[in-house]
Amino acid sequence: MDTTAAVPAEASDAPDPDAPWLTAAEQRLWRAHLEVSRLLMYQLERELQVYGLATNDYTILVELSEAPMRRMRMTDLATATLQSKSRLSHQITRMETAGLVVREGCPGDRRGLYAVLTEQGWDMMRRLAPTHVRSVRNHFIDRLDADQIASMYEALAPIAEHLRELRGRA
Repeated sequence: MDTTAAVPAEASDAPDPDAPWLTAAEQRLWRAHLEVSRLLMYQLERELQVYGLATNDYTILVELSEAPMRRMRMTDLATATLQSKSRLSHQITRMETAGLVVREGCPGDRRGLYAVLTEQGWDMMRRLAPTHVRSVRNHFIDRLDADQIASMYEALAPIAEHLRELRGRA
């Protein structure tokens, strides 16, 4: 469990008593967020394993299935999936071996490569997506009422925007 943001028992015990320690309510929210994130991703990952896929594989399939011509430049795919180019390359190699994607050269850029969803990869997405959305609904969406969904979106959207902006600067 993350304790880095915990409120110290006594301010004098803290390595930096002027740090902006979390209140009890903030700490409770932060830890609940971490626990839900970990548990939800764990459960979704378990359900993807039936298909022989990991969460990163599914994320790549989603990105490619939604891209024009079901293809993306490897550098753009790395950015979209929050992976290093090296890690993505290894993952694409595994997915190529499974017949889900292929790499193709970029016209006009001898060093550039596209990751392209194969027909087998598209078939996998068509089989897997309904199962995945049922899991997301069962383990997350259906646990909330319409007001909670709206409130959570309103709370999380500015945080996501802030983090996307930071990623753009990196």
